[in-house]
Amino acid sequence: MSEMNENPLDILPEVLLAASAVFGLLLAAWLPRRRQWLVGLLAAAAAGAGIVAAAVAAAHPDVTAFGEAFTVDPVTSTSRIVVLGALLLVLALFARQFHAHPRESETYVLVQLSALGALVMAGTQDLLLLAAGYLLTSIPAYTLAGFRKDGPGTEAALKYYVIGALLGVLMLGGITVLYAAGRATGYPSLGPTLSDAPEGLVAAGAVGLLAGVLFKAGAVPAHFWVPDTVQGSTAPVAAFLTTIPKIGALAALLRLGEAVLADSGMPWPEVIAVIAAASMTLGNLAAFFQDDVKRLLAYSTISQVGYLLLPVAVTGRSDLAQPALLYYVAAYAVTNLGAFAVVCALPRATRLADYRGLARRRPLLSASLVICLLGLVGTPPTAVFVGKLEAFSAAIDGGYTWLTILAAVNTVASLFYYLRWIAPAVSPGNGTALTDSDRSARGVAYTATLISVGLGLAAGPVLPALGGSLAT
Repeated sequence: MSEMNENPLDILPEVLLAASAVFGLLLAAWLPRRRQWLVGLLAAAAAGAGIVAAAVAAAHPDVTAFGEAFTVDPVTSTSRIVVLGALLLVLALFARQFHAHPRESETYVLVQLSALGALVMAGTQDLLLLAAGYLLTSIPAYTLAGFRKDGPGTEAALKYYVIGALLGVLMLGGITVLYAAGRATGYPSLGPTLSDAPEGLVAAGAVGLLAGVLFKAGAVPAHFWVPDTVQGSTAPVAAFLTTIPKIGALAALLRLGEAVLADSGMPWPEVIAVIAAASMTLGNLAAFFQDDVKRLLAYSTISQVGYLLLPVAVTGRSDLAQPALLYYVAAYAVTNLGAFAVVCALPRATRLADYRGLARRRPLLSASLVICLLGLVGTPPTAVFVGKLEAFSAAIDGGYTWLTILAAVNTVASLFYYLRWIAPAVSPGNGTALTDSDRSARGVAYTATLISVGLGLAAGPVLPALGGSLAT
């Protein structure tokens, strides 16, 4: 049973991020344009301090705060470390492209607020707080998607906003229906009451709720925004949108499956299994013949969500589900950011053919690209390999062998479109698009690659630390 605690220090990482965003916005009003990078430095300091605070909190017993609306347990602690670590890498990607930009400071503030929303979604135990986290994650991201202020950027922001607003309304409607069915919004009170509620009412509410959470995860059928928004956004923003919001959404799905909908009479495992199968299959099929690198990575993220949903489908049915999801989320985040960092480092290389000759011109960057792309396939010794192995094991343990077989087939199939990118990168050539390079983005690519390999090699001691029952 979790210890009750109303100490605001229990949410110190969230407080640090919120305070940094507010103070950064005020600071920007006094700084000249060439000094706006100080707001980014403040954001990085807040993220670093938040990682330390999250690590300290992870060593203590689970606690709940503010009327059990928020919980600090292994899911929250891991999500905090992964989100804030990913935020540090994203801030480094933003540093060069937005330096001296008229909206540089606002960019750093919006990224922090959206990441804060992901943290809220990951730790909440209340449907109303989940909705608040959804809005906090979404609204700043809508603005970030349109920062290019050109045709593709406007289209990206508009599609992202329209679909997000529609599914957000459905999510609020689902929360209302679930409240009518269970007479509570807190997970500890709502879960037991739904078992006696009308199944049709619960199913309608759960579908509405899933609409919003799946939108943040980028899973089928709420995936329509992903390709156009990622392609139309700047590369650093695309890296952010396909990584950090997903972490909060997947952690929220894990909690909903365990604490709210597992015993509600709704076929939760079957629904998530079908969504996982559709996401991995559609994402792979659509990525096969993509030529734009950002669009290829966009469909890749959809397929990756399908694999990530495997442990969510067996939540409560397998003890392997929680550590598998948490480890895989961390592995995916760093590997996906590594691939996008290469795209950010070569802003003129927008097509697969533009990468021809990369191995000769920039061998280290080429190695990072190859390792990250093969890592997304699940090639040892990268972290995604261990993450997929754990996810497959959890699915089999939970009785979903057919889903594991489908995931394995999709994994093999995904090798085709990743090799379509790797082949020109390692082939001889003199691509003119490879002349410009972003030094900070190259640093992020190298760092993410090393972390991906290091996390894969350190899986033995890391996985046991991700277990523990969800606080309810």
